[in-house]
Amino acid sequence: MSLPTDPGCYLMKDSRDTIIYVGKAKNLKNRVSSYFSGAHDLKTTQMVSNVVDFDIIVTGTEKESLILEINLIKKHRPRFNILFMDDKSYPYLKLNKEGIPSVSVSRDKKQKPNFYYFGPYPNAGAARKMAELLNEVLPTDSGFLPNKQKIYAKFNRTELSFTDEEIDMWRQNLMRVLKGNDVEFRKALIDKMEDASSNLNFEVAQGYKDRLEALDYVSDQQQVQFNVNESFDMFNYATHQDYIAIVGLFVRSGKLIEKTMTVEATLETFEDAFVSFLAQFYDTQPMAKEVYVPKDIMTEDLNLILNTEVKHAYRGKKAKLMEIGKRNGVLKLEDQFDVLLRRDNQIQEGLTQLETELNIKPLSRIEVFDNSHISGKFAVSACVVFDDGKPNKDLYRRYRLSTGADDLASMKEVIYRRYFRLMREGRKYPDLVIVDGGIHQLNAAQEVLRDLEINIPVVSLVKDENHRTRGLLLNEDESWLLSTQDPAYPLLVGMQDEVHRFVIAYHRQLRSKSMTRSILEEVEGLGAVGRKKLYNKFGSLKNMRAASVEDLAEVVPLKVAKNVSMILNIDWKTQNEN
Repeated sequence: MSLPTDPGCYLMKDSRDTIIYVGKAKNLKNRVSSYFSGAHDLKTTQMVSNVVDFDIIVTGTEKESLILEINLIKKHRPRFNILFMDDKSYPYLKLNKEGIPSVSVSRDKKQKPNFYYFGPYPNAGAARKMAELLNEVLPTDSGFLPNKQKIYAKFNRTELSFTDEEIDMWRQNLMRVLKGNDVEFRKALIDKMEDASSNLNFEVAQGYKDRLEALDYVSDQQQVQFNVNESFDMFNYATHQDYIAIVGLFVRSGKLIEKTMTVEATLETFEDAFVSFLAQFYDTQPMAKEVYVPKDIMTEDLNLILNTEVKHAYRGKKAKLMEIGKRNGVLKLEDQFDVLLRRDNQIQEGLTQLETELNIKPLSRIEVFDNSHISGKFAVSACVVFDDGKPNKDLYRRYRLSTGADDLASMKEVIYRRYFRLMREGRKYPDLVIVDGGIHQLNAAQEVLRDLEINIPVVSLVKDENHRTRGLLLNEDESWLLSTQDPAYPLLVGMQDEVHRFVIAYHRQLRSKSMTRSILEEVEGLGAVGRKKLYNKFGSLKNMRAASVEDLAEVVPLKVAKNVSMILNIDWKTQNEN
């Protein structure tokens, strides 16, 4: 192919005609030719070794090629481009503008006009705890009141009997805490924690401690102060060899509420990687009114791509904050570079050995299955997905099985459900399937794929007497045993551990729910509606056990509440005695 010297985009393809990398160039001929001459770093070498063909798209200007590149990456999600963001957006806390105030966690990409939004919070756990905290208690000038039901009881009110002024005050107090003005609120929580501890009610005290930590997490991000009317996002980056660390700082109502950092190896120039990150970031996050970037990043193109005001910070607090972002990136790289480089090299060496031994190239996606049950009960399966040797948790799947204690039927069921769906939806198949089990499970998986007329290689994990991975079973006559020194050994052990962790966690979750249901079913006078109300209120058996009879009586009649408390505490004592 005679390559033009025009600007444009190039799309690298592997033996399956899958796009594995998208890039842009001011001069397509020079850029594409450079991949096939001279020495390259590890990731570029790996990418080039998988290229069997490429396409080019000529554009009129460099700006057009930049916009096209970003859209092509979003569309094809090539494995060798940095895919900084998964499909999940960062959570916000939102407060309704009308009705009884309520705080909830939201991942709304477009903010709704009938809510106030606070965030984002990359730490989703802290956001959930904060929402729970604010819904359990009502901030007031003098401290706090407990949850809504207690508020109604305290004032002998129903929800509808609150005045507009009272509701407005309630909402304003919540907003103050969400904006970081939480001194009185914090003091009241500490007092409650200390009271519970002095009364030897340690579970309740621990609950207050957990909520204080959530409040601390939010407040710790709010030490940098700007004008109260200022809200903006700021990004900077640091580099080392072919790795880039990108730092995001989020200021809302004058306070730094959160920061996030990501570190990746890149084939692109660092400036292009940074721009690609921003485009991907705001594809899943609400757009800020102002976005600040370092001075070496051209703002004109970003203004067009992001459709918002992109600026440089030249002086004052914003320039200092930009420098803080840079220092955070440098520290992150210094802390993680050696570990990341060693990890990436180990993964690549392991994949290369697997490709050679199994004669499968490329091994860009591997799916691993494991099943679990107890005497046929709670039969479940899990599928974990590894892209280029790294777990892709967005693609993990778990299954409740109908086949009970029949291990072979369970394997057939999960393989059929997984790959019939991929076939029906026209989605990408993995390059290799690994099942946890012996020759019979291997044969069962292969049989299902043959019936579906899907050609995917399947192997089975070989275990030692301690249930640790020792190799792979390829068929009835052939196996591959590894030593601990083999590059593929830690890769396969990690895959086995991950699928086992995932399936066991699901199995325990189902067992726990069943045990909780069965315990509550023993409570005299408690029906399905009452059990649902208790779950909605307390969330878990542990919280119900820690609650007082008075707390339980807010949800169910007093007599039933006493029965619930008695049954739960008898069950707890029995478990601890055993």
